[in-house]
Amino acid sequence: MSIWITVLLFLVGLALIVKGGDWFLDGAVWIAEATGVPRFIIGATIVSLATTLPELTVSVTGVLQGEVDLAVGNAVGSVTANLGLILGISIVCIPSAVNRKQFDLKALLMVTGALLLLLLCRNGVLPVLPGLLLFVVFAVYLANNVADARSSMAEGRDKPKRRTTSHRQMFMKLGLFVAGIAAIVTGSRLLIDYGSELALLLGVPSSIIGVTMVAIGTSLPELVTTLTAIAKKEASMSVGNIIGANVIDLTLILPVCSAASPGRQLVISSQTTALDLPVCLGFCCLAVLPPLLRGKFYRWQGALMLAGYAAYMAVLVS
Repeated sequence: MSIWITVLLFLVGLALIVKGGDWFLDGAVWIAEATGVPRFIIGATIVSLATTLPELTVSVTGVLQGEVDLAVGNAVGSVTANLGLILGISIVCIPSAVNRKQFDLKALLMVTGALLLLLLCRNGVLPVLPGLLLFVVFAVYLANNVADARSSMAEGRDKPKRRTTSHRQMFMKLGLFVAGIAAIVTGSRLLIDYGSELALLLGVPSSIIGVTMVAIGTSLPELVTTLTAIAKKEASMSVGNIIGANVIDLTLILPVCSAASPGRQLVISSQTTALDLPVCLGFCCLAVLPPLLRGKFYRWQGALMLAGYAAYMAVLVS
């Protein structure tokens, strides 16, 4: 394949994720307004489930093809990228306050998932049965989101009725939401595949491509959603999406991969247990401690997360 076709497909992928992010967020905001569910909850459920599809697909495919390191590194690396890079950018741009009622338990569940994963993998494997503890964390997370959504919708019924929408408009908005998901996932795949190929054609080492393109590449939906949310001043949607995606990455993807693996357990590399998981847990704590203690994010916090992520990348490629 010529370099021009590679560049063209790379640009097509870029255009798809940019436009898909716009459609996706518009649809998500409309769902929040139409149902009365807060934007943070929509971001933490519907949006985060949709944007986690690339990580789930890449990790499960990696296990089935025998690429266990890719599966584990992708899931853990995506959480670190979501926090250090994506949430860091969001906080630097919009250091928003948080709704403690909606934020606190979800943030603690994210930290619990990272800590539990670190403890379960300390012997170099993640067996299926102990991995079910991670599913418990995921179940608590889902139950909390359902309870929050029901509470918010009940409160909304006591307020003046929102403007009703026609069936045509409803189908259009939901259609845009689904089209946005499809465009982001397809665009992310094109960007990863042809971005990697372009980097190889330009002589970039494959080790650097693996560290950056795969972990950051599968986090592109979260990045696109966050950048679109920043542009549209929807900070709550962005934070909810990142927290939700991380809980799903930590408590759902690796247990599913463990169940799908031939030996019903994942073999975890020494680098993952000694470096990647502790760093992931550190970023989780850095992300949630200021808002848990003071009720808001701070610009210095975002800058520290970005600097920490840059240092982590430097260690990986050195």
